[in-house]
Order: sequence, then C-alpha cells, then structure tokens
Amino acid sequence: MQKLNPTPHHQLTLPVPSQDALQVSQQLQTLIHTEIAANAGVIPFSRYMEMALYTPGLGYYSGGSAKLGADGDFTTAPEMSSLFGATLAQVAQQLFEQTTTEIMEFGAGSGKLAFDILSECQFSNIPITRYFIVELSGELRARQEQRLKDFPQVVWLSEMPDAFSGVVLGNEVLDAMPIELAVKSEEGWTRLGVATKQSEAQDFQLVKMDATADNAINLAAQIPDASELAIGYISEVHPVAIGFMHSIAAMLLAGKADSGHAGVAIWLDYGFPAHEYYLPQRDKGTLMCHYRHHAHPDPFYLPGLQDITAHVDFTAMAIAGVEAGLHLLSYTSQAGFLLGAGITDVLSRIAVEDSRDYLPASNAVQKMVSPAEMGELFKVLILGAAPELTGKLTEQLLHHDRSYRL
Repeated sequence: MQKLNPTPHHQLTLPVPSQDALQVSQQLQTLIHTEIAANAGVIPFSRYMEMALYTPGLGYYSGGSAKLGADGDFTTAPEMSSLFGATLAQVAQQLFEQTTTEIMEFGAGSGKLAFDILSECQFSNIPITRYFIVELSGELRARQEQRLKDFPQVVWLSEMPDAFSGVVLGNEVLDAMPIELAVKSEEGWTRLGVATKQSEAQDFQLVKMDATADNAINLAAQIPDASELAIGYISEVHPVAIGFMHSIAAMLLAGKADSGHAGVAIWLDYGFPAHEYYLPQRDKGTLMCHYRHHAHPDPFYLPGLQDITAHVDFTAMAIAGVEAGLHLLSYTSQAGFLLGAGITDVLSRIAVEDSRDYLPASNAVQKMVSPAEMGELFKVLILGAAPELTGKLTEQLLHHDRSYRL
C-alpha cells in the first residue's frame, strides 16, 4: 500500500457546522475508520463515498440536513424554477404516445420536480396514471410525502421494479453515484483507496491500493487513449453508474416485453463525452464537494455533511445502455433539450408586464440555457427500448442532437 501525495488543497474557509451536525459527522467518521481497520487498513474510494453519502441516518443523502435551495448546499434546476418541471411534463406528454402514461423518478430529493411535473399535468390535462418515486431515504420520503400529499398518483418504491414501460427521469442522479478513483503509475492503472492518517487518528488520506487487487485493463477501459496519459494522472471511473444503467435497461426491456410499450429514460446531469472528460490537462479528475453553497475539492472534509460528486462520463453511460439492449435516442446540451422541448413557450404564459413573476422566471430560464451557466455544462442523454422517438419531439431533439460527439 503506497501513500499518495496529491496537490495540496486550498485552505478551506467554510461555514462552521452546528454542534449537532458536527457530532453526526464524527459518528460517521468513527464508522468509516472502523471499516478501514476491518479491511487491512484501506477501503476503495467508492466505498468511502458510499458511506459518506448513504450510511443510514448519518450519510449526506440519508441524514436529516437540508441539501437543496437557499438553505442547503447547492441548487438544482427544479429548485430554481417550476418551468423546468413544466417543460419535462410537456416532454412526457409527447413520449406517452409510445410509452405507458407513467413516470418513474430517481433522485427525487425534496419532491420539487415531481410537484412541478404533476402540477403541469393537472394544468395542461396531461393524462398520467402513476408517478413512481424510487427513494431509499426515509427522511427524504417524508419530505416528499408532505409536498406531494395532494397528488394521489404518487407511489413510493424502495427499489427498482423488474419491469417498467413508462418515462424514467433522473435529474442530477448519476453524478452522486460512488466512483472509483484511479491513478496511472509506472506499473499501470491502480485504484486509489482511503486509509486512516497514522499521525491524525480522526483524518483520512488517499493511498494506492495493492495493484494485484485490480484489473488494470478493466480500470482503464472507460478512458480513451489511456496509454497516452502521463504518469500520475488521476481521474474517475464509474462502475456503479454503469451497473445502474444496465439495470435500467433490463427494467425497460422487461417492461416492453410485458406491455408492448417502449419505455424511455431521460438523464440530465453535468458532464462530458469521454474524449472531453479525460483530457491530458484534467489530470486531477472532476471530483468536487459542495457544502453550504461552497464548492471545494476535499472529500474528507466533514463526511456526512457535504455532497461528493463527479462529472458524468456520458459516453460510458450511453455505451452501457446500448450494450444492455437500449437504443440511443438523443444526446444534447441542457440548453438544446430545454429550448427544443419548448421552455420558452411555457415562459410565455407569464405576461411580460408582470415583472414580479416574469423577471425571476426569465432569469431562471436564462441560467438554465446560457452557455456560461448550466446550458452547456449540463447534458441530456435519452435512451429507450424503441429505436427512435416519435412525433414532434423527434424533430425538435434531432435539431440539437450531439450523439456524434459521444
């Protein structure tokens, strides 16, 4: 086991947590140290990230802290404006021509996106039979139940069903799945693990794991021109997200076999195609943490109280879906998707003269589609059990399609 000495992080100047929050983080740190000790002094980074985010009652996504909006750690498009969800409802209406009239959402968070989609369905008379939310966190489910209490279509699931043939939605889901950190050394590609700092019993450090435990070919398979990258290059690979895409494919294909309807999955997230993800100059990867609207690179800062994410390799996600039997229907920027799907038409319902409502809504749309904001960094990947999209949506999305860049 070889210690790794990455470029030192900038000195963190972040809001001080409450004593209760600090105690939760300390409990989680103790659990992680215990796990490290039980595994010969090192665990894969993916396991550390899984524990930091999903340990019941203590992890970031399964604890009780506020995560979204002005009082949380980051803001997502649904939290910015109801126009995002309303536009997705219009997309779902067109997809219902070839799918069942059901939606399944992963990563529903506060329930804001579901609320906006269902409100738009109600407003526009869009028929929707059921709205499934796959939620593992009891705390988040309680929040969602309160927000969505007036929509009887909502059904909560604790796990993915075997078959489904409606519209699957995931907004900022793939980026929160545990990743493996890999480093290129003289001996080849090796996973990075997490160990306890011997000099500081309550701190963690990255170390190179025993190369015999890794298959270098499999580790680097996701990375184009891996052999050309410099020694010391660090990046992420995404086996958990790839496995998730395989499961989604199996679910949609089973749904088509059962119902005859071809389900469609829409993934919205920040990321790049592989040839942009693994650039030589991006030699420290894309790992980023979010705490109280501060972004920083230290995954070991107060585990359980901060989000840990990595950009999505959309090429790997598309390949995983296609290899599992789905069809690549569209890949584009968030700007191209939202504009093609008619977000400006939804905005036009608000009178320009109504400055109190129009200006915030217009500003939110600008942020979601601007190349300098979310418009280009965020991408949209659409996979389905049918070979193509039907109706007006096909023409709109093909106009903005970038599948050739994957």
